[in-house]
Amino acid sequence: MRETIRHIKSDLPASVVVFFVALPLCLGIAMASGAPLFSGIIAGVVGGVVVGALSGSPLGVSGPAAGLTVVVLDATVSLGSWESLLLAVVLAGLLQILMGYLKLGIIGYYFPSSVIKGMLTGIGLVIIIKQIPQALGYEPDAMVSMAQRDGLSTIAAFEGFVSSITPAAVISTIVGLVILIVWDVYLTRFNVFRFIQGPMVTVFSGILLYTYLPVYTPYSFSEGQVVRIPEFSGIRDFFSSLSQPSFSTDLLFNSNLYLVAVVIAVVASLETLLCAEATDKLDPLKRTTPTNRELKAQGVGNVVSGLFGGLPVTQVIVRSSANISFGGKTKASTIMHGVFLLLCVLTVPHVLNLIPLSSLAAILFVVGYKLAKPSLFKIMYKSGTEQFVPFIATIIGILITDLLNGIAIGMAVGVFYILRNNYKNPYVFDKVEHEEEGVYTIVLSEEVSFLNKGRILSYLNSIPDNASVSIDIRRARYIDYDVQEIISDFASSAKERNINVNILSEK
Repeated sequence: MRETIRHIKSDLPASVVVFFVALPLCLGIAMASGAPLFSGIIAGVVGGVVVGALSGSPLGVSGPAAGLTVVVLDATVSLGSWESLLLAVVLAGLLQILMGYLKLGIIGYYFPSSVIKGMLTGIGLVIIIKQIPQALGYEPDAMVSMAQRDGLSTIAAFEGFVSSITPAAVISTIVGLVILIVWDVYLTRFNVFRFIQGPMVTVFSGILLYTYLPVYTPYSFSEGQVVRIPEFSGIRDFFSSLSQPSFSTDLLFNSNLYLVAVVIAVVASLETLLCAEATDKLDPLKRTTPTNRELKAQGVGNVVSGLFGGLPVTQVIVRSSANISFGGKTKASTIMHGVFLLLCVLTVPHVLNLIPLSSLAAILFVVGYKLAKPSLFKIMYKSGTEQFVPFIATIIGILITDLLNGIAIGMAVGVFYILRNNYKNPYVFDKVEHEEEGVYTIVLSEEVSFLNKGRILSYLNSIPDNASVSIDIRRARYIDYDVQEIISDFASSAKERNINVNILSEK
């Protein structure tokens, strides 16, 4: 409590920035997931208040995540209703709690980084593709009914699509993209523009266009092209409008429900653990998130979010990095941003209902681009075929099938390369030796795959401050990219802990 009071001057401004970053993303991710827009706000509130209070991460911020949009979109269709999906979210939360008690916080170490990066890139591409209709003002319901009419030719369908494009939506999309690009590329170097975030300015510009474009031009937005969330007359009205998960007998005996719950639990846990690792690296104080406690906190968050009609939650890097960049010191900033989201939806929902969906689409285009940057393809290609091929296989698998099958395809390709390397070099373990107190030696064997990274990382994290570490890689014929990354990160952060690192290699 004393720590929270001492850092309130830093945490309060950071929480305001995170709120402005989170608000448009909560709405946009709900839209990309094919879910009620209000569900994104609920998930943001739960991620801030509930997960923030229970988590051991001092700077991590949780909420609805882009990484689960494809899962939610597909699962809602396969289960038949939004209420059925909510039950899957509750079950996924219970699974995460169980995973935390079983100390499975290390599961992220057993997925190759090439597959994880391919998963995030594939999700980014799916997000971009899915938002094209919204960006053009295309209303899917009208086009679906037209496409289902007998005798409609391909040319006629294309003409119908073109005629459904709304100039007002296109204008707001272009304006939003220009703002976001200029903000990211040119303006963030100035402190004042770093405090006022691009997504919030994009939302504000969309509201202005919705209000004044019909006044000065012949263009306007239809009711189906703007945000629609409930407007409440009080707390009682707020709670009565929340969606509830379905507990029907047919659903409980539907095996697909449990498959969806497992997928949500695994993907949400992976995204959370990866984000927690990245957040810890950004933390100026170099604090470490207890991964098993984080899984429990995320599990409780998903149970609560599902029960109250919200999207699944994970820890998310965009909001976490904003929290760190603007001076957040404790998890009070995370909790306060959740409170601000709740106050916003209770007091000014009529303002949120002025936001064009095309403005949110512009934000999601940028989110998708950041997940699927062209530079990442170049980096993975330069990393060699053993990294690039599983990366590409995962992306293609996601685009032509779905997220789960895409990950399975990527894992299968990654395992093929591991087995091939193991056939060439039979030693697949790492050897750790203690020399004397305060001095540690790690001797890597001939073949070090990503399956070894959990043990290596755990050992490196256990080394106390002010120690001396020698990492002997002279015997190694092959060191997996994931392990190289762990060693490099450890060497970079060791100075903060006054650890002397000496890497022994053949000259």
